[in-house]
Amino acid sequence: MMKHAKLLILGVLSVVLLTNAFTLEPSTDLKDNVSNEPSKLVVVWTSGDREVALKMVYMYTYNAKKNGWWDNIRFIVWGPSSKLLSEDKELQDYIQKMKEVGVEVFACKACADMYGISEKLSELGLDVKYIGKDLSEMLQGGWTHLTF
Repeated sequence: MMKHAKLLILGVLSVVLLTNAFTLEPSTDLKDNVSNEPSKLVVVWTSGDREVALKMVYMYTYNAKKNGWWDNIRFIVWGPSSKLLSEDKELQDYIQKMKEVGVEVFACKACADMYGISEKLSELGLDVKYIGKDLSEMLQGGWTHLTF
């Protein structure tokens, strides 16, 4: 008798669970769990590879801001990327496009000084500054980051 009672209880529980599983409506809005805080992205570009710059880093950063995928985007030129940027007109023009849609653009002064290009990057409209502390504060402040 006890065995039959346990089976009956299990059967009832199974029916209840299955009924609830099929009547619950799944959320169709993936943004339900997204914070109301502004989304913040910092892109750190270090690669001296032109193809990576054009076909990934620049393209994503520009489109992410233009299409509103992120509220705030900061773009940091650091290391070998600064030398490449100082020499490449197409990359320089693309930086201007990014700035026009609202991307904030910075360059590491220590790196730019090592290459002797701080003035050139400033003339291109980049905010050339010692960036290590600022980047650390962004990371500690919850900024999402991409590094290339």
